[in-house]
Amino acid sequence: MSDKYHDTIAASNVATDDKAVSAAVNEILSKHQAENQNQDVYRFLFNTIDLTTLKSTDSPSSVAAFTERVNAFEEEHPELPGVAAICVYPNFAQVVRTVLEVSSVRLACVAGCFPTSQSFIEVKVAEVALAVEAGADEIDIVLNVGNFLDGDYEEVADEISELKHSCRDARLKVILETGALKTAENIRAASILALYSGADFLKTSTGKEYPGASLEAAYVMCQCIKEYYEKTGNRVGFKCSGGVSTTEDAVKYYTIVKEVLGEEWLTNDYFRIGASRLANNLLGDILGQEVKFF
Repeated sequence: MSDKYHDTIAASNVATDDKAVSAAVNEILSKHQAENQNQDVYRFLFNTIDLTTLKSTDSPSSVAAFTERVNAFEEEHPELPGVAAICVYPNFAQVVRTVLEVSSVRLACVAGCFPTSQSFIEVKVAEVALAVEAGADEIDIVLNVGNFLDGDYEEVADEISELKHSCRDARLKVILETGALKTAENIRAASILALYSGADFLKTSTGKEYPGASLEAAYVMCQCIKEYYEKTGNRVGFKCSGGVSTTEDAVKYYTIVKEVLGEEWLTNDYFRIGASRLANNLLGDILGQEVKFF
């Protein structure tokens, strides 16, 4: 098939051999992971966290209490950087916006019928718009995996573009759901579609229905982001999420980002980790004691 979507993907030089990708990841980690296991990196990684609560039991009171912990952290640990963002369902955006007192912490909302993206486009557009109206700085949507696997790349790209427009000034993170895509070839194609459709971030996973982030997926996504930047001059961020819970996990993703994308991406404007348990584990390694703050 020849159309602008398939032609753009075919023009990519990002490797898609799964064994080669795995070998590249292992080589990077064997050479560089150890040098990144230090306090400076741990502090930086804490500042990349999108502190997340996406539970069926979330309520206005529980989300308010969750947000208050972020306020309390700044008061109790002024010597440490805070998290990058609080990530919630869109119906709680106003709660976070009302309670949050830390100006450096952004408000992120999953939207567009997270976590499956299975609904009418009008519903997705409305949910994104309502989240932004309620104060969201960032919107996390899920790529339409079903349409992607059916090969309907035009529909996938058009939907992302429409939701990007609905974001207005909010930054758009596109979740590829790499555990459902499975192969490096699919992850490359999905990354390219999202990049050329207006994504401000590529994100690995929802952490819900399918396996979460993998280092191999991160490597392919970062290679696509690098190639896109070299071709267009547009810098797009990377976010890993789904199962990133230990300090060691976080350091591995940091190492991939640093070695593939470079120092320019080592800021929370372009590197994020979606997590809940990771915050306490990183904080424990920073403070040298077990911590259950969040």
